[in-house]
Amino acid sequence: MMMNERDILSILDHCCEAFTFPMLDNGYVYLAATRLSLFRSEADWAMVIEVFGFSPRSGLPDIHIHTFASTLYSRDSPERYATREAYDRYLANHPNNESRFAYPIEAGDWQDEQNAEIVAEDAREILVRGEQRPIPPVGEYADCGINLENPRRVRVFELCRFLANTARNSVLATAPEKRVSVVPGMAQILQLEEWHHPNVVDAGNRPSGSETFQQLAQVLTTGDIKRYCPTQSPNTHWRNWPEGGTL
Repeated sequence: MMMNERDILSILDHCCEAFTFPMLDNGYVYLAATRLSLFRSEADWAMVIEVFGFSPRSGLPDIHIHTFASTLYSRDSPERYATREAYDRYLANHPNNESRFAYPIEAGDWQDEQNAEIVAEDAREILVRGEQRPIPPVGEYADCGINLENPRRVRVFELCRFLANTARNSVLATAPEKRVSVVPGMAQILQLEEWHHPNVVDAGNRPSGSETFQQLAQVLTTGDIKRYCPTQSPNTHWRNWPEGGTL
């Protein structure tokens, strides 16, 4: 039986409290691009939020694929956990959310050997989804609204933002990556390239109080995409979240 709107929003709020709902100003991740998709069947719903960015602690740019759903697919196997109790805690603590990562950019000598947060001075190309792409001249960053902190040493997150502007589909999830935790057979009913996202770092801002997620919950419960009719301006561009990556 399909959950109601209140149930969906309660799940999203609970994930906020557990720090498993996307914070676009995550201090550990330089945001570059986002996308949101809704999936539905007669019995189930799923919401997928993709966040492409760069965390210096991860080493490589990645796509964090957040899935929230009434039923999740392809959960971790028990063998990944040291004990059965640890596995049971994983399932109990994440009954309606799953987190997966994808890496659209391959490792290579494009990153500085001494400091992986910086693009190598002599780097000319970068491999994205198996395709060689030229690393842009310094002057092209400004054309994408990116003001380099140091034009002589381009930062990896600045390159990510350039790629998000010029090769967006390549740095966001493929269809199989996006559906990694979605029950097979569910239909995608909506995809948003931008939306108004709550600043959930503030305890007073939760999805249940967000016009965006209230309407998306209505879409999921009814299947009527006309229920999504936002009045607030989108804010998911990285420029709106200057605290991201600053820790």
